[in-house]
Amino acid sequence: MILIIDFGSQTAHLIGRRLRQLGVEVAYAYPEDALSTIKTQKPKGIIFSGGPNDISHDATLSIDTRVLTLGIPVLGICYGWQLIAYLLGGTVEHSKKEFGPEDIIFDTQPGIFSLPKKQFTAIMSHGDTVTKLPKGFMAVGHTKQVAYAAVINKHKNLYGIQFHPEADHTQYGLVLLKNFAKAVCGETLNPLALDPKKIIASIMDTVGNKKVICAVSGGVDSTVTAYLIGKAIGKNLIPVYVDSGLMRPETDRRVKYIFTKLIHANLIIIDAKRRYLDTLKGITDPEEKRKAIGKLYIDIFNEIAKKHADATFLAQGTIFSDVIESKGSKHASKIKSHHNVGGLPDNVPFQLLEPMREYYKDEVRELGKLAGLPEDVINQQPFPGPGYAVRIRGEVTEKRLAQVIIADTIVLEEMKCAGLYENVFQCFAVMTGAFSTAVKGDGRVFAEVVGIRAFESRDIMTSRWAHIPYEVLEKMSSRIVNEVPNVSRVVYDITTKPPATMEWE
Repeated sequence: MILIIDFGSQTAHLIGRRLRQLGVEVAYAYPEDALSTIKTQKPKGIIFSGGPNDISHDATLSIDTRVLTLGIPVLGICYGWQLIAYLLGGTVEHSKKEFGPEDIIFDTQPGIFSLPKKQFTAIMSHGDTVTKLPKGFMAVGHTKQVAYAAVINKHKNLYGIQFHPEADHTQYGLVLLKNFAKAVCGETLNPLALDPKKIIASIMDTVGNKKVICAVSGGVDSTVTAYLIGKAIGKNLIPVYVDSGLMRPETDRRVKYIFTKLIHANLIIIDAKRRYLDTLKGITDPEEKRKAIGKLYIDIFNEIAKKHADATFLAQGTIFSDVIESKGSKHASKIKSHHNVGGLPDNVPFQLLEPMREYYKDEVRELGKLAGLPEDVINQQPFPGPGYAVRIRGEVTEKRLAQVIIADTIVLEEMKCAGLYENVFQCFAVMTGAFSTAVKGDGRVFAEVVGIRAFESRDIMTSRWAHIPYEVLEKMSSRIVNEVPNVSRVVYDITTKPPATMEWE
């Protein structure tokens, strides 16, 4: 087993996912519990995750230094490497920041750094940097900005890397983790395939003969969730689609198709368009929007539950990326309050059932495929639970909602026309809330700017902006400024994750 010490990284859980992918058993511990956990569980290796803290400003989130003297191999990632350096007498400074993809170059490749290439792209996300090595460490890899991007202390079996091998967009990251697990820690790799039957059995054990109200949106996560629950409890599944008016126009048709052709259940559709617009009136702050949507969401399901008194569970298609961005671990930062996690009120009158909570988007798709759902359902583009409310910067009004729907439809149409829709993870339009001057009909217009975002990803944890041909972007831009009322210009978002999140809000 390899123990992951969670310092609050957005990707601490993802490290474990990558190791499990290799067939390695993992466990997690917070730094304050690390020593006692090591004594009881006796791991073969330890990984220090990254985290949101800056050692240069505040080194209070630390760990007992005895962890580094036990003879157990330790790999420090990002903050984890900086902390090792700091605790052993090195220097960490707030300088030479890197956010996003960077080229890492290896001067030598000993041990875990025996990789297919000496130079490749890795994901960085740090403000602090190790500027002086502790005694006994040797630098083996660097970037243009950072001299100590990969280091080794052979005598103490300590390794440090400034990049994130767990990120899907880091080349050879999985190879590096495999080298650490197998060659250094002596783990036997026994990869286990995803098994929807185990999830179905777990649902049966949890729910028994009770009824489950399941929130569905037509999206991948909630559909796979509902499908597996339906397999487990049959007619005791009560799927509910709340039509907020904030989803893409074809969503209601998709939901009806799924729950009449694929999942035979008594679908309930609630028309709540007016309630959502009234709830969002005057709200401009993104976090307040998400919390308002979360409260109304629960209020509506509470009303439904009163009509189904024997339903004690509320099922949601929550996945792990929702959880961690909503401050899903003790030392993590809150990135945004997902309406089904951080946006929920404190007193939820249900027992939540979230069978996909520990999985990532690509794993959910694989589970859906293995369970028997068709490709057109599992491979559709994700759409956020709060819908267009988080694609309208500022207040959500009927006018701006109509604008974003037209702009978004144009983006989808042109991507499909160009044969690019299937090549990207998501593509959409954003009402940016920024205004600029335009000339229309020889007259001055001061109107809103529309943003277009399209990116490639597998698990939502990292992304790379899509290299859409200029002529396709030009068609989108031309149509948007002509077909969407009160728009001045169009911009294309070319930011990776990190640092950007998938959505603008």
